[in-house]
Amino acid sequence: MLGLATPRHRLTTALAALGLLAAGAAVQTTVSATPAHAATPHRVLFDDGHAEEAGNADWIVSTSKPDPLSQDSSPSSETDWTGALSSWGVALQKTGDYSVKTATSALTYGGSSTTDLSNFDTLVLPEPNTLFTTAEKTAIMNFVKNGGGLFMISDHTGADRNSDGEDAVEILNDLMTNNSVDSTDPFGFSIDSLSISSGYPAAISDSTDPVLHGSFGTVTKSLIASGTTATLKPADNSAVKGLLYRSGYSGNTGAFFATSTFGSGRVAFWGDSSPIDDGTGQSGNTLYDGWNDTGATNAALALNATEWLAGASGSGDGGGSTSCTDAQLLGNTGFESGAATWTATSGVITNSSGESARSGSYYAWLDGNAVATTDTLAQSVTIPSGCSATLSFYLHVDTAETTTSTAYDTLKAQVLNSSGTVLSTLATYSNLNAATGYTQRSFSLSGYAGQTVTVKFTGTEGSKLQTSFVVDDTALNVT
Repeated sequence: MLGLATPRHRLTTALAALGLLAAGAAVQTTVSATPAHAATPHRVLFDDGHAEEAGNADWIVSTSKPDPLSQDSSPSSETDWTGALSSWGVALQKTGDYSVKTATSALTYGGSSTTDLSNFDTLVLPEPNTLFTTAEKTAIMNFVKNGGGLFMISDHTGADRNSDGEDAVEILNDLMTNNSVDSTDPFGFSIDSLSISSGYPAAISDSTDPVLHGSFGTVTKSLIASGTTATLKPADNSAVKGLLYRSGYSGNTGAFFATSTFGSGRVAFWGDSSPIDDGTGQSGNTLYDGWNDTGATNAALALNATEWLAGASGSGDGGGSTSCTDAQLLGNTGFESGAATWTATSGVITNSSGESARSGSYYAWLDGNAVATTDTLAQSVTIPSGCSATLSFYLHVDTAETTTSTAYDTLKAQVLNSSGTVLSTLATYSNLNAATGYTQRSFSLSGYAGQTVTVKFTGTEGSKLQTSFVVDDTALNVT
């Protein structure tokens, strides 16, 4: 039973007797792997519940909703479905690897509707023109945090198609900065209040990026036909990355297309809706065929990004995608082999009865000494290129602290490079997170694909009352 621990005063338990803490002990890391993905459809939901058809816009894949297959169950061309996004939808449908649906009502997560976000891998927001409700913003952010893909497509500032006082720039910025899940610049960028009349933003040189070089083709340029850009803030989220830039811009300014991660999920931003407009749609709408613009590669960009957001590999009708074999990369995930594969402060990996393992007998117990202490637990791992990676672990926190407002003792979960530089602090827990039982925590490490990184936990305790941070059943899964 997990309860309030008594100070453990550097317990080393049976590990020392077993010789598991001996320096230089030979260990063998076992990486368990399963076969690569089967061809399961990746589920993509296009939003049409926020005035995406207002004014002269027509941001839908089909007039048949929620299922475009009701209009044509085997589409072969963009006009088989009616909508300015029909080329996008038909291209996905033709691969056989995607299931496309449209949402026309409030977005929910964890509900029972057929268009609830829990039923999908990716949500596309094609220039929304009404604000998301508080509940919707919570749903969207939790969907991404728990592993969903979010594709945000903006337009220029002032593109208020339904004359309600809000445009896509304001609406998407509001989603990122005014939600109940994380309003502290969670994706690492903000959308600029600009109206850029024209241009052909160019792609950065990065042959390993799966959005620029995916199975649907190579991306070289996109298109601005009245759009905007984003300002990147890597100090807030180190995973943010600009892929295409407005002419004359680079680095953190002028990003026309950007990607990032949040929790276990992925995020993409595009600064204009014209590139996804295929020139078809419902009668009476003003349409612009950016999808087939010969000066750009907008189709490849939209489709590769959808593939990346959905966590797909090997999909599409092109070539050149990187196949990723499912695997669990961490060694000794439940600490049952003592200190094998982990570097830890003496006594952290234990089978003491002072706390309880979530499974097996051993676990990692950081702090809990009621004296000023810093404990660490770390393991290095190489994440294969082109893979989606998710770190997870179970955490139990108990404390003798009585405050409900001050974090006296903390545990940081971080990612470091091979030089020991902190690349990202994934989360910071404290005595304020004390609760009975274990809670699973998950974070996307997809931004570190192709790199060798160190996953590190650092527990820091004050000199008075104890706080115990107990970790068990870790995993770093790649797909």
